[in-house]
Amino acid sequence: MALRTALLGTPTFAVSTLEAMLASSHEVVGVITQPDRPSGRGRLVHPTPVKAAALAHDLPILQPERLRPPEVAQAVDAWNLDVGVVAAYGKIIPSGLLALPRLGMINVHASLLPRYRGAAPVHRAVIDGETVTGVTIMRVVPELDAGPALARAERPIGPHETSEEVERDLAASGADLLIRVLEQLAAGTAVEQPQDDAHATYAPRLTKGDGLVDWSLSSSAIHNRVRGLYPWPHAYTFLDGRRLVLLRTHVEADGHDGEPGTVIEVAPGRWVVTTGHGGRVGIDRLQPEGRRAMSARAFFAGHPVTHGARFTGP
Repeated sequence: MALRTALLGTPTFAVSTLEAMLASSHEVVGVITQPDRPSGRGRLVHPTPVKAAALAHDLPILQPERLRPPEVAQAVDAWNLDVGVVAAYGKIIPSGLLALPRLGMINVHASLLPRYRGAAPVHRAVIDGETVTGVTIMRVVPELDAGPALARAERPIGPHETSEEVERDLAASGADLLIRVLEQLAAGTAVEQPQDDAHATYAPRLTKGDGLVDWSLSSSAIHNRVRGLYPWPHAYTFLDGRRLVLLRTHVEADGHDGEPGTVIEVAPGRWVVTTGHGGRVGIDRLQPEGRRAMSARAFFAGHPVTHGARFTGP
């Protein structure tokens, strides 16, 4: 049985879900995505990634600023949906809208729920140094990411992987998992497993302020923050009043007594900086403010850094 579906999604993560739905036996009758907003250095207005994908397939598109106005519900009701699919839409879905599809709405969430409910599950998992994450297909309920799970898939996180790499894989595996769940819903064989709220953790939305490096943290905590905040908002620090974005780092063997944030080893292509708890971090790739990204070697060639220089943070 083919289901009539619609996607509520906004960023690149949700495009994989939309493409999988379109390639399946189920019918996609519309898309809801957030309004186009200015972005980038020129603050130009661009369509959301989901809107761009929907336009390529000539799908009906809704872009309401808010979901509560009655005309939004009227438009969705006219689609006569069997099930709604949510993937990183970016806003809470009101209960009135949740009730419109015959089988309700389900969500592709990039964590192993109940851990990391919220807007930035991949980034927060990497920042926290998690070694395993995954994707959960769950039923959408009014409470944030609290609905019962219909399926889960795990993925390990490597010690040097960034949020970008992990999220890309989860987008693909989540899309595949969603189609399996749609087949189960169509056949009436889907099984829902309630979440244990006692084990819930939260992944609040990222801000630019999250990127400022606190050098008093341990070397592993700083390294995890650098890779967890890639590709946005990026970890950053200051050297002689100049803002430097840290793109790639590695953890060095512990063993120093210096003040955190001090450059204790300088060589072409190699900086080692002290951290809290007796740790040391090596800087491999960075981006000076207003410049292109470059290796530590390339930066050093034009901006010599001396032994004893201090990075500043909060």
